[in-house]
Amino acid sequence: MPPRVNFGNLESNIKFLNCTGVLNEGAKILEIGSGRGAFLHHLRTSGYDAVGVDINAQYIQEGAAIFGELPIRLIDGVDLPFDDSQFDIVMSFDLFEHIRDSDAHLREVSRVLKEGGIYLLQTPNQWTNFIFAILIRRRQYAEWHSEHCSLHNYWSAKKRFRKHDFDISFYDIPVVNDFFKKKLRRFAGPMALPLLRVFNPDNFPLFLRTNFYIKAQKQ
Repeated sequence: MPPRVNFGNLESNIKFLNCTGVLNEGAKILEIGSGRGAFLHHLRTSGYDAVGVDINAQYIQEGAAIFGELPIRLIDGVDLPFDDSQFDIVMSFDLFEHIRDSDAHLREVSRVLKEGGIYLLQTPNQWTNFIFAILIRRRQYAEWHSEHCSLHNYWSAKKRFRKHDFDISFYDIPVVNDFFKKKLRRFAGPMALPLLRVFNPDNFPLFLRTNFYIKAQKQ
């Protein structure tokens, strides 16, 4: 079976990027956690100066087979091999929740960003992710907690980013699309569509959304 090209909701992630309006022709962009490179490929084919890093060598190799060689370096999201103030924009999708030392991560993001630079990210909501993983995906708590060691709720995310001198904004980005429905169907089976009719996450208030879309600007 061929590997999935992307792990996250690429359609919603691109919509978020477009909604922020932060991209400009000369922007230097870093994506942390590029995986197989679907989002980085989108950026580069759209004409942007973008590079990536990822911790998984196999994903980088698989991405090269899918998209051709992409500028993705094998590195984690804490010790970034870049000069200070090198990027206008840093991005990550479905990454922040996996980094055990989120303070160290944010210090590094701040270091490589220029003054006034922007960190764009998507990360699951701690409250709703717990419900999905335990009740719908039927995972053990210890397994879930080990994999998602840095989940935040709406208020703790604000506190964490402000601690590192970022101004933070949450974006209202719909996530219920074909990708989301297939993912829910994979874990909930025939319950999926009835669940969505009753509990559509796009209708939740921002603090209860399944996924947070955050723009954090360095001060």
